[in-house]
Amino acid sequence: MKLFYFLLGGYLVVFLFMFFFQRTFMYHPDVNNYDSTPIEFQFEKVEIPSEKNINLNSWFSFKNNTNKTLVFFHGNAGNLNNRIYKLNEINKLDLNFLIISWRGFNGNRGKPTEDGLYQDAKKAIQWLEKKGIKKNDIILYGESLGTGVALELAKEDMYAGVILESPYTSMVDMAKKFYPFLPVSILVKDRFQSKSKIKKNRSPILIMHGMMDTLVPFHMGKQLYQEANDPKYFYFPKFDNHMMQYTPALISTLKKFIKSL
Repeated sequence: MKLFYFLLGGYLVVFLFMFFFQRTFMYHPDVNNYDSTPIEFQFEKVEIPSEKNINLNSWFSFKNNTNKTLVFFHGNAGNLNNRIYKLNEINKLDLNFLIISWRGFNGNRGKPTEDGLYQDAKKAIQWLEKKGIKKNDIILYGESLGTGVALELAKEDMYAGVILESPYTSMVDMAKKFYPFLPVSILVKDRFQSKSKIKKNRSPILIMHGMMDTLVPFHMGKQLYQEANDPKYFYFPKFDNHMMQYTPALISTLKKFIKSL
């Protein structure tokens, strides 16, 4: 009986620790696990005002009014510099682009939360609209964690298109993978329920997911594709991990999708 209570007490300690500190396991602004190469394109450093006196350090590249504008929502780790290798390739396309950094990332004030990231993303769209760029000329690009943010916006409004890179079905599903011994269905605060939201998206969508993804299981990206409404497209390379390789095949897929919009 003493052993039972000892184990029960230990389990409750773990439960409470995960409940109060779970966001430190979800958001990693100081972890730089992305490739970083020298900046090879022209961009403008801008600050986008969000709520609670938070300004989001962001990069904006504008070419002309006839191009679509891609808005990049990055994942749960690192800073803007860690996405340069992707932006270098995106900059070669006939696109304007805006990449924002979340609250608590890249020197920004505040702490990241699900609702906070949604607010940051919506403020970025409003910032573009004030420049005369309409939603139907905006492509939402979500990377990993950012895919859930892209789908939150896309369930409410029509956009030119939506691109999801290494997406998940929900953070509850992700937590079940990493913490199967905990009742994550009641534990997780930031739920990012992408599976239910993708059914509400009416914008053309491209889902990209590496089959060798060791972080977010490939079956999640495949399931989202199956749940998505038409028109929908996919790019599922056999050997890509979570950090997808910007190969000629991936770039070609992006070009075809953008041209179709």
